[in-house]
Amino acid sequence: MITMNKIPISKVVGEGYRDFWNSTHRYRVLKGGRGSKKSTTTALNYIYRLLKYPNSNLLVVRQVFKDHKDSTYTQLKWAAKQLNVYDEFEWKLTPLEIKHKRTGQKILFRGLDDPMSVTSATVEHGFLCWAWFEEAFQVRSEDDFNKIDLSIRGNTDGLFKQITLTFNPWSEKHWLNKRFFQSDSDNVFTKTTNYLCNEFLDEQDFKLFDEMKVNSPRRYKIEGLGEWGIAEGGVYENWHERLFDTNEISKRPTVKAIFGLDFGYTNDPTALSCALIDTSNKELYIFDELYEKALLNDEIAKRITDMGYAKEVIIADSAEPKSIADLRRYGLKKVVKADKGRDSVIHGIQYLQQFTIFVHPKCINAINELSNYVWDKNKHGEAINKPIDDYNHFLDALRYSVERTRKKANMKKRGAR
Repeated sequence: MITMNKIPISKVVGEGYRDFWNSTHRYRVLKGGRGSKKSTTTALNYIYRLLKYPNSNLLVVRQVFKDHKDSTYTQLKWAAKQLNVYDEFEWKLTPLEIKHKRTGQKILFRGLDDPMSVTSATVEHGFLCWAWFEEAFQVRSEDDFNKIDLSIRGNTDGLFKQITLTFNPWSEKHWLNKRFFQSDSDNVFTKTTNYLCNEFLDEQDFKLFDEMKVNSPRRYKIEGLGEWGIAEGGVYENWHERLFDTNEISKRPTVKAIFGLDFGYTNDPTALSCALIDTSNKELYIFDELYEKALLNDEIAKRITDMGYAKEVIIADSAEPKSIADLRRYGLKKVVKADKGRDSVIHGIQYLQQFTIFVHPKCINAINELSNYVWDKNKHGEAINKPIDDYNHFLDALRYSVERTRKKANMKKRGAR
C-alpha cells in the first residue's frame, strides 16, 4: 500500500479512480456528475505527483481567473492537508500560487480571460509539464485550449507531459465530446464517473440523488450519472455563443437593456437575466447573469447592486410579492412583478423564438439551460407543446425580461389591423 507521511493513499482517495490516477496519456479527460469526487481526486493526484516527481510543475486553468481562489486553490490546500504535507508548501494569495518550500516547484493559476498571462507562464525550477483545466466545459473555444496545449512542450528530461480536463457534461455538442470522447487516439484517456463511486457521501447525499432520479430524470442523467446532455427537441434552436462588445451594441438606436428575475432558494437558484434586445433586427444579446442557490432577499439585492444593476427596471416572478417588496425596501426601487396570465409561458417562448439569441461565453448557466431546455413528451414519446419544467430558471427570468417589449409589440399589431 502506497503511503505519504504515513497516510495510506487508498484510504484518502477511495475507489474508482485507479486508471485515472495512473494514466500518463497526453490527454487525461474526466467527465462526471456532481458528487463524483472528480475534482478532489485530481487535486490529490497532483499533490501526490508533485512530491513524487521533484522536477514537475503544474499550470491550473479556468475560464475566469477569479474563480480559482474558492475552487482549485482551496481544493489543492485540502488535498495537501489530507495527505499530511500541507506544511511542505508555501500558500500565496498574491500572486495566487503554491510553492514547494524545499524544491521550488510551483502550481500556477491562470484564467483564459487574461490570455497573455496564460501563454507567458514560466517556472524557475524543473519543467512546466502538466496542466489541469478545471470546469473545462466553460472553455468554449477549442482554440483557447490549443494555445495552452502547445505551451506544454519541449524537453522535460524524460518526465511525461500531460493535460487533465475535468468537467460536468452539460451538452454533447461541446467540442470536448468530439475532440476526446469520440477519439480513438492512443494519446487520449477518457473516463466517465458519478456519485455511485463516492464512498465518502452519506445517506442524506444519496437521498438527494434518489429524489432527482424520480423528479427530474433528465437532470439525473447529466448531474447524477455524468452522461452527456442530449438536447433533442430544444425549445430555443436559434442561439449562438459569441463574444461581443456590450457597450458597442448598446449604442444602436433600436437597442435597450432588459432584466428579469426568477426567485429560488434551497433547491432552485435565484436567476437574473441581463440582456440587450434589438427589436428592429430581431436580435437578443445575453451579456450577464446571476445564478445562485440559497440567497435571502437582502443577499439578492446586494448581489444585483454589486453587479451595477440596482437602478434598472427588473421584471420579477409575480409569485413572490413579498420578495419583490423586500427588494424594493433594500434599494431596488424599480423591481416590478411579471404578469402571469393564461398561456404566458408559451406566449413568452414564442416571442423569444422570433429572435436570434447571442450568449456571451461568461454566461455559463444561460448556455447550460439553452442546451438542455426541451419540449416535454407524452406517454408515447411524442413532443407536446409544453416545455419540461427543468433547466428553466435563467430562461424564465429571460422570459420575464421581454414581457413589456412583447406586449408593446402586440399592441402595435392590434393597432395596425
